[in-house]
Amino acid sequence: MKNRVTGLGGFFFKTKDPDHIKEWYKNHLGLNTDKYGCTFWWKDKEGNDCSTQWSPFKDDTTYFQPSEKQFMMNFRVENLVELLKVLKDEGVTIVGKIEEYDYGKFGWILDPEGNKLELWEPVDKAFL
Repeated sequence: MKNRVTGLGGFFFKTKDPDHIKEWYKNHLGLNTDKYGCTFWWKDKEGNDCSTQWSPFKDDTTYFQPSEKQFMMNFRVENLVELLKVLKDEGVTIVGKIEEYDYGKFGWILDPEGNKLELWEPVDKAFL
């Protein structure tokens, strides 16, 4: 499998007060925040519209489980189904089942230190 990760899809982290943090980043760093955080738009090497998401989560979120870490990275991938098969064959821990939405497919794995990584096969045009 040639291309596994094609980019950073997002950075998610836990915080005591997500709304306060979003406001702070908006006021001091100029992030265009909304209820989810901030979406950064960019173009890939072929000129396609793409995005990367920055999102603070409430510190008691269960979304990062089974990881107990304060953050979770989201990586953009091509062909999530095939990639998860390859990773499973390589002995990587797969967490849960693939979930599919209008904006893409999601799967999760754990790295050797227990960090949960979200793998996203995006449908970027769904955001436009």
